[in-house]
This record gives sequence, C-alpha cells and structure tokens, in this order.
Amino acid sequence: MYLSRHQTPHGARWALDGQFLPVSFDLGVLLEQPTATLSAFLAALPRSEAAEGALLPPVEADQEVWAAGVTYLRSREAREAESTQKDVYTRVYESKRPELFFKSVGWRVVGHGAPIRIRKDSAWNVPEPELVLVINSRGEIIGYSAGNDVSSRDIEGENPLYLPQAKVYTGSCALGPGIVLTAPATLRDLPVQIGIQRNGQRVFEGETRTSRMKRTPEELAGYLTLELSFPRGVLLFTGTGIVPPAEFTMQRGDLVSIRLAELLLENAVAAD
Repeated sequence: MYLSRHQTPHGARWALDGQFLPVSFDLGVLLEQPTATLSAFLAALPRSEAAEGALLPPVEADQEVWAAGVTYLRSREAREAESTQKDVYTRVYESKRPELFFKSVGWRVVGHGAPIRIRKDSAWNVPEPELVLVINSRGEIIGYSAGNDVSSRDIEGENPLYLPQAKVYTGSCALGPGIVLTAPATLRDLPVQIGIQRNGQRVFEGETRTSRMKRTPEELAGYLTLELSFPRGVLLFTGTGIVPPAEFTMQRGDLVSIRLAELLLENAVAAD
C-alpha cells in the first residue's frame, strides 16, 4: 500500500494507492494504530476520486523528523576525512549506541519537486540520500519513504558540535514522494541511487544498498523511542552510504534525484 499527500484547492489531502482518503484522515491518527490492526484500519476507510494535485511532503506539520548518522562505513570514512576530530566518528560507528539527532519539524520539510537549499555561510554542501523509516507511536516500523538529509560538510567538519547548524536549517530536509507501507523485513536490502544534474549535465551519481548499513532499521527505531515518546509517530532518516568526493559541492540550480526502490524524490537547489 502507498500513501501520498496532495495539495488541493481546499488544503492538503491524503491518498491511498492513488485514491483520496476522507478529508479528516491524518497521518498521526494512522500512526496511533498498532501494526496488528493497521491493514484493517486502512481497509475500513472510504476512498473517493483519483488523487490529483501537487505532491506535498508525507508528514503532518506537528510531527517530528529525526536522523541517524554514521551508519554506513562510507559515511564514517567521509566524516573522518572532513573532520579535525577523526576518532569521534570511528567511536560512533563501532559503539553499541547510534548517533541520533533532531532533523526537522513537519512544517519545515519540503516534498518532491520543492526546492532544497544550501547554507549561505558554507562552501561545501552535499545531498545525502537516505532510507526514512515511518514509525508509529509504539515504536513499530510501518513503512518507509525516501529522504535527502542536505548537509554542510565544512561546518560539521570544523567541530562535531556544529552538527545542528550543518544539518538543521530551512530547506535542508526533503522527503517523499510518499510512504510505502510494508513490513520492516522488506527494508533490509533496498537499492539507493542518486544523480545530480547541472546545466543539463550529470555531474555526480552513486549507488548503495540498505544491506550495507551497520545497524538494522529496528535497532535504530528502538534507540530513538527508548526514552522518547512520539504519540503521533515519527519519521527517522537512517544515514547515507553515498558521499560525493571531497572536491564536489552542490551549486544553486542543481537538480538532485534520489531513487529508493520504487520511490523517486527530486529537488532543485534554490537560487537564494
């Protein structure tokens, strides 16, 4: 099953498998349901006409988006290369406890087709294509989306304590195009690809698989919800295994395309 959120003349509206759900449907209400009753809950919802309207980010304004870092060996290597404190990332990668940080509140997330941004005070900016877990209020994974954890590598590399400034700012969190509802076991070996075009030319591309993650999705979800409650659910970026070379930085006008299994998330870098 596939959930998408659309802009209509009367506001945002959710759809299931391409058909509009009732106007009153809210992702937070869905994420209050245990996985055991999720299918029955959705089956009981009436559906109407075919969904139309621009895609919106598949998250409610009041929901939170979190992120995990250094979950792939490639990410650890890249962080070590950019940082003056290399052992910090090695210790995180090898430790039992993962790195977790707040990424965005729902109203600040941008969706498929909306612009992302690079910081004006940074000279080294990269996209980070990631599997995003959709987690209910009980800490259970009910599905996934595709995400772009836009990051300023020079700011984080200067000092790990600057991570919030490197990763949390307007236009740094893209999510979409929708949510695939599925069991956690299906997430263990999904293909992840990225391509960046500049003036119509491909300037970077890369690929990995979620099977290269050091930690399982269930492990990351478990740590996030261990001592933190999310009554209306939460979305969790799971880290990136694709890092452009050190000489690469995004430029304004670039088009970033992220493909995660059947999902395609595209965003242009804003001109401002």
